[in-house]
Amino acid sequence: MKRLFLSLSILVASATAVSAQVEIGIKVSPSVTYLRTDAASTYQFKDEKSQLGFGGGLIVDYFFGENYAFSTGLMLTGKGGTYSYQKDYRALNPNDPLIPKGDVQKLSTQYLELPLTVKLFTNEIAPATRLYFQLGGSLAVPIGARINGEKRYTDPDTNEETTALSHVLFIDANALVAFGAEYQLGRSTKLLAGLSYHRGLVNLDHYFEKTRGFSDVTIKNNVFALDLGMKF
Repeated sequence: MKRLFLSLSILVASATAVSAQVEIGIKVSPSVTYLRTDAASTYQFKDEKSQLGFGGGLIVDYFFGENYAFSTGLMLTGKGGTYSYQKDYRALNPNDPLIPKGDVQKLSTQYLELPLTVKLFTNEIAPATRLYFQLGGSLAVPIGARINGEKRYTDPDTNEETTALSHVLFIDANALVAFGAEYQLGRSTKLLAGLSYHRGLVNLDHYFEKTRGFSDVTIKNNVFALDLGMKF
């Protein structure tokens, strides 16, 4: 009987220690997003405007040391921006003179995103307050898109209609760096606030080269976000 109670005590203590290593919470992230574009000079791609975005979701911090944690979760994020391009075309037949014709597109995309990062925490810099620094990346899949506010897009040059989502590659990857502070509000409740930068690494263009025959077109996401959250 004593051995049974001892075993149960060890099991409970182990479970408590394991659960104390994992912190789960929620986060919202209003952001400023824009697109980095690059292409052959013929097409004159230009970054025009940024736009406001919003994200949020679940955060999970798994501590493998007092001041070190593997941080992941599942986020719904909005990204995008406005860009312009221009291409010479012949109005009626190959013998017509070349005429410049351009277009401006506002691309807005929603992603389901999985962060894969490491968080480094300082000791308390004030009562119940610690700073954190976060490094790593994220993988994301697009679940929705709009061009100029519409789910479908009619190309002004070809008059062909496509879905906005078909313009975006099926996956995205980002480098992520962030810093902020956590405040211990209660026994297991913490508030957090910070800033993060998400730099797109993948060319998301799935239209201009594939459908229009443009060459060397690159469009990548960029996000500056304000991170506000609570862990329970």
